Amino acid sequence: MTQDEISELARKASLFGTFVKHKDEIETFAKLVAAKEQDRCCAIVFAQCESDNVAQRTVDAIRGKA
Repeated sequence: MTQDEISELARKASLFGTFVKHKDEIETFAKLVAAKEQDRCCAIVFAQCESDNVAQRTVDAIRGKA
């Protein structure tokens, strides 16, 4: 993840340019980062797997749906 992507996620979580006052802001930021990384991993799986069926099962496992 690039610095720009991290900064954008921090802005979405209301962390950018402010003093963190609430635990909820940190949790929101962490969830956004985790989701972004999950999306990245899933994209790699689909790009590397020869079978869409195998790719989908792997992606489901990554996303906790398996």
